Amino acid sequence: MSTPTLSWSQRARALHAGAALRFDPWAWRWTPAPGDAPEDLRAVDACEALRALAGMLRLVPVAVIGPREASEWEYRTAEALGAALAHHGLQLLCGGRSGVMEASAKGHLEAGGQPIGLLPENDWRKANPYIRVPIATGIGKSRNVIIAQSCPVLIAVGGGYGTMSEIAFGLHFDHMVLSLGDAPGMPGVIPCDSVEDAIRRTAEHLLRVEPEAPGASPASS
Repeated sequence: MSTPTLSWSQRARALHAGAALRFDPWAWRWTPAPGDAPEDLRAVDACEALRALAGMLRLVPVAVIGPREASEWEYRTAEALGAALAHHGLQLLCGGRSGVMEASAKGHLEAGGQPIGLLPENDWRKANPYIRVPIATGIGKSRNVIIAQSCPVLIAVGGGYGTMSEIAFGLHFDHMVLSLGDAPGMPGVIPCDSVEDAIRRTAEHLLRVEPEAPGASPASS
C-alpha cells in the first residue's frame, strides 16, 4: 500500500486523491469521486489532511502504550503524543493507569480529546484522572490483547515486558507498531525520531490507498 497524493477542498469539505478518489471519513475508505473535482483543491500532506478532517472522522482508536512507571522523558513525550493525536482528530486508547498511560491521556484530554482507558480491574475508579471514558474490563493483563486488536496503529513510548506483549500482539494482528525512546524493539517495529515523526507515519498509514483496490479501508487493517 502507498499514501496517495492528497488534495483538500475547503468548500466541499472533502479529501481527494487525484481526480478519481474521494475519502469517506466515516468509513475510512477511498471511494470513486462523484462528478467533477472541486475547483479549490489544494495539495496537503497526510497530517494536514487529518487535521482538516477532524470532527468528521469516525473515532477509530490509536493506542499509546508504555510503562506504568515512566521516566521524566517518557512522561513528557507521551503527553505531547496524546496532545498531537487530539490535534489531528484521532482517538486515544490506552490502558488507563499511570505512567505513559496517564501522560498520554493528560495530553489528549487537555488538547480537547476524550481519552479512553481500558482498565485491567473491574472498578472504573482505578483509572487515572485524565481518562474521560474508563472501561473496567476485569480481565487483567488480557486487556492488552484487546488494545492491540482494536487499534490499527500502536505507539510505544518506552516500556518493559507488559509493553512488549502489546507490541507482539499488535504485530501478530498485522497492525503498525511505532516506537519512541527505548521501547522494546523487535522485527516489524518502526522506530521514530520524534512525536512529529510518529504522527506523520500514523497519518500516512491511516490514509494510505491500494491502487488495485480503491475501496480498501486502511483503518480496518
